[in-house]
Amino acid sequence: MAKLNPALVKGVKVIFSDVDGILTDGSVFIGANHAEFKQFSMMDGSAVALARAAEIPIALISARSSDATTSRAEQLGIVDVYQGSLNKLEPYEALLKKYGVTDAEVAYLGDGYVDIPVMERVGVPISVPEAEPIVKALAVYITEHRGGQGVLLDAVKWILTEQGRFDEVLTKLRKMIITVD
Repeated sequence: MAKLNPALVKGVKVIFSDVDGILTDGSVFIGANHAEFKQFSMMDGSAVALARAAEIPIALISARSSDATTSRAEQLGIVDVYQGSLNKLEPYEALLKKYGVTDAEVAYLGDGYVDIPVMERVGVPISVPEAEPIVKALAVYITEHRGGQGVLLDAVKWILTEQGRFDEVLTKLRKMIITVD
């Protein structure tokens, strides 16, 4: 695991994430007529709500194209979803421009070889316990949960805690929920 620079975590303004192996356990179920199914953790829905309350956008960058990923992103209200290219740097660059952020202001969650080029650039690379060893070595934080079991929630909570904002954001989220009813 790489050495943590607390100043970089405090400066995180956006979170970009891989999908398979992060939001899922990496499994794909193929049914009749090539129907594809993936299992996502409901805990990551809480992560998106927390990030939204903290005004930290989340974007997904996946090497695989998947209707299941598109559906889950729509459910979560994640509008920036890039799929179908092993070169994750192209969508990464587009996202930097869209959000007006620098490499140092990005947290990225990845677990595989195709994530390495992005993880080498961002200020806060994050991975999972079962990631490839070379990927884990790049990470400044390894989540407690395994892929598909609430990794995004682990990462968002950790970032907000390191920023000293977790309690404030949780209070804001609670007010947002109460206001909705």
